Amino acid sequence: MAISDRIVRYLGSVKNLVGCVGGLVGLGLHFTGVAGPYSPAVVAGLYAAGALLAPPEKVALVLDDTVAETGRLRADLAGLVGRVRAHRAPPEALARLDAIAGMLRDLLSRPEVLTAAPDPLYEISRAIRTDLPTSFETYLNLPRWYALRRAGHRTASEELLSQLDLIAASLTRTADDLYAAEAQRLRDHTEYLRGREREGGLTLPDSPSAEP
Repeated sequence: MAISDRIVRYLGSVKNLVGCVGGLVGLGLHFTGVAGPYSPAVVAGLYAAGALLAPPEKVALVLDDTVAETGRLRADLAGLVGRVRAHRAPPEALARLDAIAGMLRDLLSRPEVLTAAPDPLYEISRAIRTDLPTSFETYLNLPRWYALRRAGHRTASEELLSQLDLIAASLTRTADDLYAAEAQRLRDHTEYLRGREREGGLTLPDSPSAEP
C-alpha cells in the first residue's frame, strides 16, 4: 500500500508532469525523423532531463491529523449552533454564541498554525465539545419559568451569559497567543516601511497618538 501510494503521488507530481512534456518533445522528434535510430534514448533522456529540471515539490508541514481534526471540530461547532438555535435561548445568549462561533471558525481556518501549537487546539476543542455544550444543555434543561426566576443574585439566564463571556475571554487569550508571532511580523514590517520612508521612499502617516 505504501509503495502504491508513492507511485500515485509521483504520477501527479511536478517532476513527472515536466518529464512527460520532455518525453512528448522526444516523441515529436521521433515522428519527424530527427532523432533517427536513437529515438528511444532521446525520449527517455528528455523525460529524465525534464524530471530533473522540474522545480521541487512544495513542502507541506501541516499534519493530516490536524487538518482532519479541525474539520471534525468545524462540523461539531455547526451542529452545536444548529441544536441551540432549535431550542429556546435568550437572544443575548445567541448573539454571544454567534460571536464565539465566528472566533472559533477563524481559529480553525488555520490548521498550519495549529499544527505547531497543540495547546490552542486543545482549548478550541474544549470550548466546542465541553464548555459550550455544558453551558447550553444545563440552561435548556431548566423549565423556562425557573430560568427566568431570580434565585439569589442572578437568574439562570444571567448565569449563562456570564459563562459565555468567560468562554469568549478564554478564546480571545488563545487567539492572542496563537497570532502573537504574526502580529509581531506585521509590526516589524511597519517599522521597515517607516525606515524606508525616512530614506526617501514611501510616505506613511505617523502612528496615532493616544489622547490624554
